[in-house]
Amino acid sequence: MSRGKSEYVIAIDLGTSGSKVSLFDTYGEFVDCEFEKVPLLLFPDGGAEQRPEDWWRAITEAAKRLLTKRTVPTDAIIAVNCTAQWSGTVPVDEDGNNLMNCVIWMDSRGAEYVKRIIYGPIMFEGYSIPKLIRWLRLTGGAPSHSGKDSIAHILYIKNELPEIYNKAYKFLEPKDYINLKLTGRFAASFDSITLHWVTDNRDISNVKYDDKLVKISTIDRQKLPDLLGTVEILGPIKKEVAVEWGLPENLPVVIGTPDTQSAAIGSGAVRDFESHFYIGTSSWLICHVPFKKTDLFHNMASIPSALPGRYLLATEQECAGACLNFLKNILYHEDESQEETEPQEVFEVLNRIAQAVPAGSGKVIFTPWLFGERTPVDDHHIRGGFHNLSLDTTREQLVRAVFEGVAYNGRWLLGYAEKFVKRRLDAINIIGGGAQSKVWCQICADVFDRPIRQVKHPIQANARGAALLASMALGRVTVDEIAERIHIANTFEPKPENRCIYDELFKEFTRIYSSTKGYHARLNKPQKVKRSSRR
Repeated sequence: MSRGKSEYVIAIDLGTSGSKVSLFDTYGEFVDCEFEKVPLLLFPDGGAEQRPEDWWRAITEAAKRLLTKRTVPTDAIIAVNCTAQWSGTVPVDEDGNNLMNCVIWMDSRGAEYVKRIIYGPIMFEGYSIPKLIRWLRLTGGAPSHSGKDSIAHILYIKNELPEIYNKAYKFLEPKDYINLKLTGRFAASFDSITLHWVTDNRDISNVKYDDKLVKISTIDRQKLPDLLGTVEILGPIKKEVAVEWGLPENLPVVIGTPDTQSAAIGSGAVRDFESHFYIGTSSWLICHVPFKKTDLFHNMASIPSALPGRYLLATEQECAGACLNFLKNILYHEDESQEETEPQEVFEVLNRIAQAVPAGSGKVIFTPWLFGERTPVDDHHIRGGFHNLSLDTTREQLVRAVFEGVAYNGRWLLGYAEKFVKRRLDAINIIGGGAQSKVWCQICADVFDRPIRQVKHPIQANARGAALLASMALGRVTVDEIAERIHIANTFEPKPENRCIYDELFKEFTRIYSSTKGYHARLNKPQKVKRSSRR
């Protein structure tokens, strides 16, 4: 059947490492993309920040390069939609100016202030029982002890940077800040607001603030943005942005969704209990579910999905692809006087090395907890490392051990996800930058003991999800069509000959956490640093 005139969507994907601006047709077919790096700022007290100015510069430069190519007719572009890293906080004034850097998802400085609001006379697992019951009943979850949720970031600003808090008109998620830059409107989507833990999510089609939860949070209600559904049109793109980028005026901007939810759409796993595993800077294993439920012990919950009327099992693991980047910087650090090697070239070398090493890496185990962990343990003190090293250990074994360590961590999560949904999750779709590696895909298949399906253009899954969401908003595609539109490039079956070694090493992997969490907690108590806001 003929599709008629081709139409296209601009999809912005703001990740931690940088911004991709991509073109897709309305059926989710990738056309073209430009990428621009964004710096990450880390601090010894558990702080992690990025400059919103860097985001907007990167997005603008990437968009202008993309549109200058004239890959498709400009008048065939029908919408813009943004997806972005989640659980970040940008305080802005009434004119939309950011008042400080964004406190991003890796930041744990608000942990002590979260403890204050979750405290009560009768406690369970570190929570006041009456407060916990209300959080679970209304939101499906509760603020994390780690201090990495959005509510913790706002509390950190309120207590440590009161002048910023008082000046703030609204606190916005990264995606909602970019939407403000695109349209001039202050708003959040039903799903992007979830990690503030102040909304009633029981009616999934009409999420709203709960006055009592807002009071418990100690955050001023007027500083929180108004809420809209994920497929609503936020407004037309601002004239000055359209002119600078080279887009038609009055182009609709869809309010969109954070990266976790957009990836779920872009992975093609949109039916209930169809799962995907993401390997980017972080990692997660996610599936849609038909119910609201919480596993407080393992920091997992079903939350509002980007798909109207649906819930999504939400998980997050802090470091995945970041571990490979960490390894690259150690093994391939170059003198400043030398020309920098292209990162992709280095990653291709690491892939070839990992491919050549036998499964199990000589029984060297790498734990990827380089910046703490979220699921299945909520522990921002735990740290990673290489274990079982000897004088015989080779550099090549260390390389493969990093690939395997991320897979062990994913299998650890998979076990608890299957308990959550009470069924086996089979034929897992894999997406993200790490999913470009056939070696990593095969390792995941072997470690998980599940078929792993490599989605075509896996690094574009977040942006593809944003594009498809825009198509849904404009009535060009339905949810039922999405699964049929996503193409699988390769399927990796588990190799029976690797089952024994990976089962053995996975057992030791989980034991390493149990045996090291105590001394990591003692070693990694954050340094208390009082500082003014950074710009």
